[in-house]
Amino acid sequence: MRFDASSVLEVLNGLDTLVVLRGKKVETVNLKAPRPIDDELKSKLLGPTGNLRAPTARVGKTLLVGFNEEAYRETLIRGDKPHGS
Repeated sequence: MRFDASSVLEVLNGLDTLVVLRGKKVETVNLKAPRPIDDELKSKLLGPTGNLRAPTARVGKTLLVGFNEEAYRETLIRGDKPHGS
């Protein structure tokens, strides 16, 4: 399934945490109230092609977007607790 700007926010349904990975930079976004504005979320989720960035992985109620080996390892080992917990 392909997600673009018109549908990318659907991937966040039912999630509590978004972890945005860009190289060594790891940003954790709380998706519970108050939820960030849609444009801000789209800028974190969409790549230069206008589609959902890859890789993307859902672990419990956490979505990882982009790649950082340490963050993936940590998230997969501890489950869906927010990054840095």
